[in-house]
Amino acid sequence: MAYEMEEIRLSQEIFYYLLEHHELREEKEAALYKAYAEREEVQNLVKSQGEIARSNIERYGDVIYLIPKEENDFLGFSKAQLKAALCRSGAVDRDYYLSQFVILTLLTEFFDGQGSSSKSREYMRVGELQNCISARLKEGAEYEGQEEAARAGIDFAALYQAYESLKSDEKGSRARTTKEGFLHGILLFLQKQGLIEYVEQDEMIKTTRKLDHFMDWNLLNQNHVKRIFKVLGVREDE
Repeated sequence: MAYEMEEIRLSQEIFYYLLEHHELREEKEAALYKAYAEREEVQNLVKSQGEIARSNIERYGDVIYLIPKEENDFLGFSKAQLKAALCRSGAVDRDYYLSQFVILTLLTEFFDGQGSSSKSREYMRVGELQNCISARLKEGAEYEGQEEAARAGIDFAALYQAYESLKSDEKGSRARTTKEGFLHGILLFLQKQGLIEYVEQDEMIKTTRKLDHFMDWNLLNQNHVKRIFKVLGVREDE
């Protein structure tokens, strides 16, 4: 298929904007948004550039997102980068997997994948999240099939031990060696990525429109729900 020079230029402008901002909102860049949404040739060119950059380009509502694929360490994060950002100095793989478990737990508490919207609540207290993590890990560690689960890739007993080894500080310490500090670092990271609003003084967590869109349109089909719930040991009737 032959493309006009104007279409190529527009697609490059849109893709560069996405590289710089990771999202393109209709309210901010109406002309670029309209070109992508209404001109199939432009949209195909932008998506093609996304594929070359190992990313997906998705439009949810009135926002276009650049979403790096899992193996994309250039536009996304490598495991080493995430470990450095989410865990304390000298962290091992067990600490990294614990941080991922915290994020998955947060997602399942906010989104259940049912109804017209996957979102099931508007906010959550940090203390409640802390209790949920502890309860899930304990339940998984006590599960009679723990050895089988560990062979499948998730060692609840090791994660539970790592979590409980963190001190608890009622004064709200931000040290990564405490449960409060560990969660604080993860929540700040998610906020920096534009996925949550973390109101520190009230110890309250809210999801952003960006995360709501992503969960509704991309993650929470039934296959993904079952996969996430299986990892966390959540029964479908809960």
